[in-house]
Amino acid sequence: MALEAGASKARASLSKSSMDLVGTLDGGIDKVTSCQDSAISIAIFADGRYGSFSTNKLSEDSLKSFISRAVDTVKMLAADECRDLADPSRTVKDALTGDELKIHDAAYSGVSAEDRVAAALNAALKTRSGDGWKVVSEESEYSDSEYFNYIVDTNGLEALHSETSFDYWTEITIEAADGRKYSGSWWESAPMLADFDCSQCGAKALKMAVDQINPVEVESGKYNLVVDRDVASKLVSPILSALNAFSIQQGNSFLVDTLGKQVFPEGLTIMDCPRIEGQLGSKYFDSEGVATVQRPIIENGIVREYFVNTYMANKLNIAPTQEDATRPKLMPFGHNNLNEIMSFVGDGILVTEFNGGNSNSATGDFSYGIQGFRFKDGKIVHPVSEMLVTGNFIELWGKLLAAGDDARPCMTKLIPTLAFADVDFSG
Repeated sequence: MALEAGASKARASLSKSSMDLVGTLDGGIDKVTSCQDSAISIAIFADGRYGSFSTNKLSEDSLKSFISRAVDTVKMLAADECRDLADPSRTVKDALTGDELKIHDAAYSGVSAEDRVAAALNAALKTRSGDGWKVVSEESEYSDSEYFNYIVDTNGLEALHSETSFDYWTEITIEAADGRKYSGSWWESAPMLADFDCSQCGAKALKMAVDQINPVEVESGKYNLVVDRDVASKLVSPILSALNAFSIQQGNSFLVDTLGKQVFPEGLTIMDCPRIEGQLGSKYFDSEGVATVQRPIIENGIVREYFVNTYMANKLNIAPTQEDATRPKLMPFGHNNLNEIMSFVGDGILVTEFNGGNSNSATGDFSYGIQGFRFKDGKIVHPVSEMLVTGNFIELWGKLLAAGDDARPCMTKLIPTLAFADVDFSG
C-alpha cells in the first residue's frame, strides 16, 4: 500500500498485546483490569524524506486511506538523506515462528479470571504483626500478559516475536513501636506459568521493611560500597546510555571518543546476550529488524561498541551496529554473591535502594539518595538511611572490587551484586 501510494521504501510493525491484572489491598480484591491492544506502526521513506506513523484502525480500507495520507504528509517534510531502511544483510533471517526463544507459553490461553483472582489472593501476606511492628498497608498486583510483534519491510525483512509473562509485585508498609513507618517491596516474573512462583514475595517484602527499623546515622566520609543486585543496574544504565550514538552526536555523553580505548578497569566486562532462551527480555531483532548477536559492549575495560542505528550511522558516517543493548550482562569478577562479596570487602555500606537523585549524562557526575545497611567484618550491623552517594561514573568504576554471579534472570539487565572501594557518602 505504501509503495502504491508513492513511497520509495517502507517498514511496518504490527504489535498485539493483552494484559489482565488483579490488584489487592490488605489481602482483599481492590481492582481488576483487562486490556487488549493492537496497532500498526509504519515508517515511510519518500523522495528523500521520512516520517513515522501509527494507527489502531486495521481494516484494509482504513489502512489504505491512512497510509496514503501518511505518504502525502512525508512528501511535505524537509529532506533527510540520512534516513533509510536497515541494509538487508543486517536484518534478521531466523525469527520465523516467534517462539525461537521459548518465552511464549501456550498455557496462557487457559488462565481464567478465577485463576487470576485466586493467584492474587493466595499470594497475600498472612503475617500482620510481629515484635515491635505491625503491617499498616499491603498493596499487591498479580498480572499476566501476552505480546506479539510482526515486522516487515520493502527490502524483504519478515520476522515475528512472541512472549508471555506472569508477574507479581507487592509493597508492604509497617509501623514500628515508635510510630515510624518503613516499606519494602518485592516482585517475581517468569515467561512460563510452570516456572512462576510468587509465594515468597510478601515475606521478602516484609523482611525488607522490618530490617529497616531503627536506622543509625553514619558520619559522612569514604566507605566501601556494595550494591545489591536488585538495584545495581542504576550504576550500569548511565554507561549504556552514554554509548548510544544519538547521545554522542548530541554531545551529551561522557564516553565520547572512547571506542577501542581502555576507559574502565580490566575487571569490567559487559556482554550483550540477547538470545538467552527462556528469559524475558531476549529478542532476535531490534525495532529496525536488525538481527541481534552476542557481542562485547565493554571487554576487560575496553569500550568495544557504540549503539548505532541506520540513521545515526549515516549521520555520523560510521558503521551501524544495533540501536541499543538488548540484554546487557555484566560478567562475574572476583566473588559469586552478596554474602561472599561482603565478606571479601569486610567493611562498608550495603545499598539496597536508591531514592531519587540525578546524574549528568555529559560529565558522568552523579548524586543518589540511598538506604541500606552498615556492615563490618562482612556482617550487617545496623540499617542506614537519608544518605547520599556521590561521584563520577568513570572514577567509580575505576574502583571496582568485585562483581557477583547472582544476577536475577527475570530482570532486563543482568547485573549482579557489585562492590567498589572508597566511595563518597554524606549524611
